[in-house]
Amino acid sequence: MRSVTEPDHTIQLNETIYCYEICTNDFAYNLIAVALKKRLCLILVGLPEESGEFGYTHLLDLDMGDMGQRCVSALAFSPDTSLSCTPNNVTICAAYGNQLNISRTDLGQFNTTQLLRGHGDYVNDVAWVCEGELLASVSDDFTCRFWTISGEGENVITFCLSSAGMSIKCHPEDPNKVLVAEKKGIIHLYNVRSKQTVISVESPKFPLMSADWAQSNRLFITSLAGGDVVTWDLNRPFVPADVKQVHEDCGRVVRFAPGSSEMVIAMIIGLTLKVFAAKSTVPLLEASLKTFGGMAWHQRLPYISAVSDRKLLFWKVQMK
Repeated sequence: MRSVTEPDHTIQLNETIYCYEICTNDFAYNLIAVALKKRLCLILVGLPEESGEFGYTHLLDLDMGDMGQRCVSALAFSPDTSLSCTPNNVTICAAYGNQLNISRTDLGQFNTTQLLRGHGDYVNDVAWVCEGELLASVSDDFTCRFWTISGEGENVITFCLSSAGMSIKCHPEDPNKVLVAEKKGIIHLYNVRSKQTVISVESPKFPLMSADWAQSNRLFITSLAGGDVVTWDLNRPFVPADVKQVHEDCGRVVRFAPGSSEMVIAMIIGLTLKVFAAKSTVPLLEASLKTFGGMAWHQRLPYISAVSDRKLLFWKVQMK
């Protein structure tokens, strides 16, 4: 019988959570954006390792305006987000439907919103690239687009894909390159400056639902495709370094732990959160969720988090 791991900490909200993101920046790594039906909720979390006990503070709500029936599908904090400067500076992009909404706030009187339109279909993922100079997005319209956000905002580069774009990731050590993952199982590394493909790999199965790029080693990328977690070492890209069959059905999201020297990967399959050390088939933890609303690692501490209906749950992962 499988053991289910209970969460160590819980943030309880009064509405269903559709999506969330934890900031990865050095000066705002405890900042969380939570997407509810019509607003973004900014929360500052404190973990016991830093503050002695678990706690959280609701900082601000950002109104998302008239979104119709659409819900936020992806969030990304800009690299210049900081809570250690005066005034505070928080910039976050929220994707909903085929639009991108960029909110800027000082957590006080200053709040602005900018809309970027151009995608012809649902946006699946967003990321800031080139050290925050550009915003990147991938969509069901078979494109990966790059946007400037100065002035009115402009779609300056478009890469055409052969299927829906599912994931886009930047790497802190290689800010001019992006990982773009397609639903039919192809993952490209693009050089944004030269507008060229650096390398491509192909998953043995599809549909590909999610992909990630290891922060601790930029030669490792992984995907969740056709119920398998497929990991590549880009030194030997033609054959996957590891294929882990985790479920017969498609998963939803996969993420490398940011600081672990040993590759640790978290995923949500159906409504089950699982965390594995890379070469192991025995989960480090496994937990059931009521709904899917995303998953994220804390940047500095070994915590994985996930949504379950109106709760944001945190588990401490015992890594070697």
